[in-house]
Amino acid sequence: MTPGFDPRIDRRHAAWCGAVLMTAAVLAPLFGWLAPLGFAPLAALAGVIGLKSVWLDQRDLPWAAPLLVMLCWATLSIIWSPFRPDDLEGWTALKLVLQAVVYWACVCAAAQAGSDERRAALLVFTWGMAGLGVVFLIEGLSGALIYQTLRNLLGDPIRPDLAAKNVAQGGFVLAVLWPPAALAAWRIGAPRWLGLVMVAGLVVSSLAFGADAPILAAVLAVAAAAAVTRWPLLAPRVLAGGAAAFFLGAPMAVAAAKASGLYAKLEAAAPLSWSQRMGYWSHAVRWIRDHPLRGWGLDASRSFAPGIKLHPHDAALQIWLELGVVGAVCAAAFWAAVFLRMSRKTPNAAMAAGAAAAVSYLVFGAVSFGVWQEWWLAVGGLAATFVLAVDRQPALVRAGAPMRTSTTGPILK
Repeated sequence: MTPGFDPRIDRRHAAWCGAVLMTAAVLAPLFGWLAPLGFAPLAALAGVIGLKSVWLDQRDLPWAAPLLVMLCWATLSIIWSPFRPDDLEGWTALKLVLQAVVYWACVCAAAQAGSDERRAALLVFTWGMAGLGVVFLIEGLSGALIYQTLRNLLGDPIRPDLAAKNVAQGGFVLAVLWPPAALAAWRIGAPRWLGLVMVAGLVVSSLAFGADAPILAAVLAVAAAAAVTRWPLLAPRVLAGGAAAFFLGAPMAVAAAKASGLYAKLEAAAPLSWSQRMGYWSHAVRWIRDHPLRGWGLDASRSFAPGIKLHPHDAALQIWLELGVVGAVCAAAFWAAVFLRMSRKTPNAAMAAGAAAAVSYLVFGAVSFGVWQEWWLAVGGLAATFVLAVDRQPALVRAGAPMRTSTTGPILK
């Protein structure tokens, strides 16, 4: 990745980058269960450790350029945003710039880790994610009993409903990270059924705690992985077009559904959580019309209560509302570039895992989390980190047949 860098020669640097990857591998399962919000400091810590590995080249421009423009536009939009933070921690623009640097450092470190260090980190990562799947399986069947017991032992008891909610949040993390973890098991010689354990824990806990989005994400992730495996050249291009259409056309789609009368019928028939989301989306579209070009400004969503609580619970609508058409075009270009870099002439398992993780992330962005939530951005950064790590990991020879693996490209060449 870095010109002239060879992990076989510069062993000290390779070992250092491997330590970055190991740090993320060890802590990700623990935070996924006990404290999903801790992913922000986890990714920041790993990124700071790996800062000396940061590198960009021309192949990164298709995704880096729109991301840079969006960051600049978001920072400028503070001028007209109605939201004013109370302290430095609330300045989202500053945090976004810092996050972009440290999360990219994690990805770069994964590219430059030594083969032995990378394999050790992937071994820890895949067993850790499988362990997380087992924990979620037990939590789902017992009503988050382990989590409640642990909180009681720590002298910080929690109500059963809140315990279930906290555990369910970890399911979103597992839904994004299980594809590269499952592939890692295959490539390092760990039992293949570990991937099934991860999915089982995700499905059982989601059903038990009434979380619809992780199941939807898992289904679409498997479909995306299968499509990229079957059509390695075409499927990523289709996904790129779909992602771009989502970010560019979300307000128009909601407006068209409202005009047809279908939207009101669906909102009335939907469960409470979904009807609330649809209410946020409806308000967002109305306010987007007031400033479609420049948007209302970064974090303006926080100023629209009670019509919108914190954010519209849809990434495309939030970006339109806050950053206008400039932000929407940048987001569309970024995600299109991410998927286009997965396109291959021959099937590549790492690209299939990357597509699955990216689709899961977009599903949650479309119905659940705010675009700028630090912990959620960190999960995305770590997903990219482990997709690249497993892409760089040569597959073991099984039954006498070697498996080809890509060894080029900073993220998803």
